[in-house]
Amino acid sequence: MRAQRYEHVGGGIENPRTKSEKGCPYDCGICPNHSSTTILAIIDVTNRCNLRCPVCFAHAGAAGYVYEPTKEEIFRILENFRQTLPVPAKAIQFSGGEPTLRKDLPELIAYAKKIGFNHVEVNSNGIRFAEDIEYVKELRQAGMDTVYLQFDGVTPEPYYFTRGCNLFPIKLKALENFRQAHLGSVVLVPTLVKGVNDHQVGDIIRFGAKNFDIIRAVNFQPVSITGRIDRSKLREMRITTPDFMKLCEAQTKGEIKVSDFFPVPTVVPISMAVGALEGSRFPELTAHPHCGMATFIFVQGEKITPITRYANVDGFMKTLEKAYEDARKGAKIKAKMRLVGSLRHVKLSLLRELVSMILTTGSFESLSHFTYKTILIGCMHFMDPYNFDLERVQRCCIHYGVPGGRIIPFCTMNSIHRSAIEKDLSVSIEDWKRKNLGKSVSSVT
Repeated sequence: MRAQRYEHVGGGIENPRTKSEKGCPYDCGICPNHSSTTILAIIDVTNRCNLRCPVCFAHAGAAGYVYEPTKEEIFRILENFRQTLPVPAKAIQFSGGEPTLRKDLPELIAYAKKIGFNHVEVNSNGIRFAEDIEYVKELRQAGMDTVYLQFDGVTPEPYYFTRGCNLFPIKLKALENFRQAHLGSVVLVPTLVKGVNDHQVGDIIRFGAKNFDIIRAVNFQPVSITGRIDRSKLREMRITTPDFMKLCEAQTKGEIKVSDFFPVPTVVPISMAVGALEGSRFPELTAHPHCGMATFIFVQGEKITPITRYANVDGFMKTLEKAYEDARKGAKIKAKMRLVGSLRHVKLSLLRELVSMILTTGSFESLSHFTYKTILIGCMHFMDPYNFDLERVQRCCIHYGVPGGRIIPFCTMNSIHRSAIEKDLSVSIEDWKRKNLGKSVSSVT
């Protein structure tokens, strides 16, 4: 109920790709009923993987086929995202499967940068990065900004359940290679499963803080029951966003409290106010307030301090909402005065300086500067067929792009559309192996 207070419904997109015919969620593509633009674009560049994770919903071994768009198809998908109005997608994630199995991944990254994506990230289990530091450097040179690193715990045990083997040493090696290659932006992504790694929430956050030089975020993802998980264990494994926040408070001994977390759309007034003053549109995080909760922390040695200790979030955002209304009515001088006045809700001088940069320039560089001084601690609870909610679907701002021009909200892709779309665009594993002689079975599935 607290999260619901921060609801902001977006205005949708001006050029939907599909019509409203069958009704939500069957018209995804995106249809006219969708109310959020693309904040993070995702392309599954392959469903091949060098692991067979029990909790995965996207690898070839589980699906029984190989889905791998051509380079040209991926170029068209990228272009399609950039043509979205009124705000073209600015951030792209190459996902899978395991994207690093594609030889042309550097070309895909470079093309994304060329056509205007200012943030390019690769979603990876880290194996290839741990094996080859030169490969890290190659992707950095191509334009990779961030690695979205699967990271399920700080001991071997969670990996045996979620990944089928102990990958913790691989994660440590990958992180060291990132550091040596001067990649300063890594997001740790734990798949959170009750009874498996929920006792390590605090330890994972501490690990991120200890590696603050390269860790920009820890994004916990409560397990979605869409993969090869035994359905009978649903209640046993389910963990919710409130569960996560309570665990966070208990395991950090109150350094991060439940009250420090805010829903994703809390920050919408920043985009609206700055955009109105600049006479342009900025990406607005108009996701449903139940989709995710987050806070930022400052790291000072062993101490972690949430941003809420230094800022009155409610007072700050309400002032920006008033600034937006002033700017919308043409009173831009008054709006600018409100922007300056909003800083009275920020106590820490460093934070005041960072926020001031964002408000006055509205640039990606100012936002990037902010993220390099903090660590985002978030929880994004993706839906599955057991907790499906149409309101959340219609406000989703994380979108998959697929060949043919459709753009599909994350949770409908994984709960409804994935199998049909991929089967139409896939080949059998045996056919793929015949066409790619010399490839081992493990590199296919």
